[in-house]
Amino acid sequence: MTGTPAAPDPRHPPIPPVSGRDEPRFGSAERKAALAGAFAAQGADYDRLRPGYPETVLEAMLAPFAAPPRRAIDLGAGTGKLSRSLVERGLEVTAVDTSAAMLEVARGGGEVADGTGTLATRVAPAEATGLPAASAELVTVAQAWHWFDAQAASAEAVRLLAPGGVLALVWNMLDVTIPWVHRLSRIMHAGDIHREDFAPTVGPGLELAARSVHQWQDPMPTQDVIDLARTRSYVITAPEDRRQKVLANLDWYLHDHLGHARGAVVGVPYRTDLFLYRAVAGARTDGE
Repeated sequence: MTGTPAAPDPRHPPIPPVSGRDEPRFGSAERKAALAGAFAAQGADYDRLRPGYPETVLEAMLAPFAAPPRRAIDLGAGTGKLSRSLVERGLEVTAVDTSAAMLEVARGGGEVADGTGTLATRVAPAEATGLPAASAELVTVAQAWHWFDAQAASAEAVRLLAPGGVLALVWNMLDVTIPWVHRLSRIMHAGDIHREDFAPTVGPGLELAARSVHQWQDPMPTQDVIDLARTRSYVITAPEDRRQKVLANLDWYLHDHLGHARGAVVGVPYRTDLFLYRAVAGARTDGE
């Protein structure tokens, strides 16, 4: 039997369509380079406002190892959001980034508990770190793989991995399956929203071993949610009038439209996608 469809319930709006992208789009190599370089002067804000990685993600990242890994290399480490979490778990971490300013923030990111690992930094591109071959059981890339040359970075990761090692690619993304977050991401111009079943591009020397998705919330005062837009490459590189318009729109959306009191703490929903890869047999050449 057919009939008239029920009217939409305004209390439960439909889930909006999410991105169809497997990775961000940049338009040109020059635009990609300009956006990537824009973060260099935003280290303090990036470190304060961007979320870290929940315990479930770190546990899943280390789950493939029969014994805890000792050494990790964090490519595109930025301000060390992931690097420091691995140090806290006892690893000897080398944070690699092309920005000395971002790595300076990583080194000054606060004390960690006694008896934990160590943090070293190295200014170098992910595609050619200059580090010894087979020098880490774990190679990580957090929020940065899409900025690299995927084929060259894959080859470098394979070279860096010790036998039996794991490459972990991880992304925190706003959970845009939630309608109010979807609109927030549009106002904020969050360009790193991927399709729900996206798969990163990697070179032929790597094979996927595991994938997991983790949903969680990051509690933030409303002003920090607004300031989070300042860490987005679109806003960083926008003319001042456009930047101020984005921030004003976010202020209206959070306080007037959604009705949050100024300074109220909002649980910002995220999803974290984790991909674990192992080197294909024969792909790594010792001594390279």
